Amino acid sequence: MNEPTPPEVPEVPEVLEVPEVVTQPRAVEQHGVEPVPESERTVGAADLFQILINVMINPALILIGGFGVVAGLSFWAAIAAEVLGVFIAFTTYTIMATVGVDYGIPGIVSTRAFVGIAASRWVVSTIRAVSSAFWFAFQTIAASMGIVAVLKQLFHVNTSLILVSVLFAILQAIVALFGYDSLKWLSKSVFPVKVLVLGYLMYVMMTHHAPDRGVADVFAWNGTEGWNWPVFSIWVGATVAAWFTQVTDAADYCRYCSSRRSMWTATMSAALVGIFCAAFFGAYAAAASGATQANPFVYIPDLGIGSTTLILVLIVLVLDNWTINVLNIYTGGLALANLTVKLGRFWSTLTVAIVGTVLSVLPALVDDFSEVMDTIGSIYAPIVGVIVADYIWVKKWHIDIPALYEPHGPYQYYRGFNLIASAWVIIGLIIYFPLPATVLPTVVVAVVAGVGYVATVRLLKPKGAAFSGPRSDAVAPHASDEVGVF
Repeated sequence: MNEPTPPEVPEVPEVLEVPEVVTQPRAVEQHGVEPVPESERTVGAADLFQILINVMINPALILIGGFGVVAGLSFWAAIAAEVLGVFIAFTTYTIMATVGVDYGIPGIVSTRAFVGIAASRWVVSTIRAVSSAFWFAFQTIAASMGIVAVLKQLFHVNTSLILVSVLFAILQAIVALFGYDSLKWLSKSVFPVKVLVLGYLMYVMMTHHAPDRGVADVFAWNGTEGWNWPVFSIWVGATVAAWFTQVTDAADYCRYCSSRRSMWTATMSAALVGIFCAAFFGAYAAAASGATQANPFVYIPDLGIGSTTLILVLIVLVLDNWTINVLNIYTGGLALANLTVKLGRFWSTLTVAIVGTVLSVLPALVDDFSEVMDTIGSIYAPIVGVIVADYIWVKKWHIDIPALYEPHGPYQYYRGFNLIASAWVIIGLIIYFPLPATVLPTVVVAVVAGVGYVATVRLLKPKGAAFSGPRSDAVAPHASDEVGVF
């Protein structure tokens, strides 16, 4: 898809005067809702790839692959459902990631241009902060279940799942408070260890199995439903819904990135390679267990393996979950900083971490995964559809950056709400639940809301910078990029 050629824009100061900048504690990332100066946007494809593939290979996404098999899907169908879901979701994800590369702003701040400043702060930020806390808790509980299973095998003790979850949640939250540099450091340090240990655990599963659960048997596992579309569509939809919650955060990972080209390459390759590996690992364990256990980190300790292997399981659980949950809390903190600007990034991140830790005492979050994803999908589907459509076809890939911070500027719309966007989000919510899972309601509602929004805007032809494009003082896209590179 080619971008419209942007209008000529004047030079702008590298550091934009933003009234919402809040001083942070020393030794932590200083940039919150304000743009990252171009001189600091030096992250290349390799660093971004490592960050994102660590996001993709994590206990929760591994667990979803196992869920698919336990639900009756064949081994390959469970993997395909996750890969297809990620591919669909990342089509929108990478579009909104360009906001971070071009302007250096958090994704949640960019939504002010699409839905209005008040709607962005009070509605979208609240939803995103809550979903970040949910994902933090879900990841923590999924990993803690494995930790409890390992501790039981190693020391023959029944450890409290709630206690392990809370202590693990606190450990994970600490790194997120320091900011983006800590994410790069953690990703570089952990990724090689994760690859080696997960590869070894894959070997363990392939060589320690029941007589009728060999590699060939697992690959041929057809389950009770096989590729049955009604079941397959549920897991595709759940995966899409899960990643739609991340679309408003896509720019957060890329706001220090050096170019669109490196962002695109790193993001899509990390997403597809990472989700295939995660789904393969989870689906293999579930099929090897005879579809009785979805969590490989609970299944592997029951194979009668030695203490050394159990310790490796424990290490990969801690490191794997640590990398993904640092990102959950980091992006959730930026969302909350958009809502409560006086808190700043550090204190907002701490607040989300506390809420996520509290939710970590609720193991039922894992059991009710598909229901929770259905609810989240109903909310995010129309929001994603509207903001992507507005960015491409109404704003034509440009955002008026100074206007994002002007309480009475063009993105104020009507009392802080873009009424057309609000209307189509509400319409999307109304039509979501009557739709059967077989039509992928998350995808359908996103398309309907996006198309309806653009058609309504063009029909009404409202005037003003917020609809007609950037003002003359808008910030130009990243200088190192070529126009037309998607």
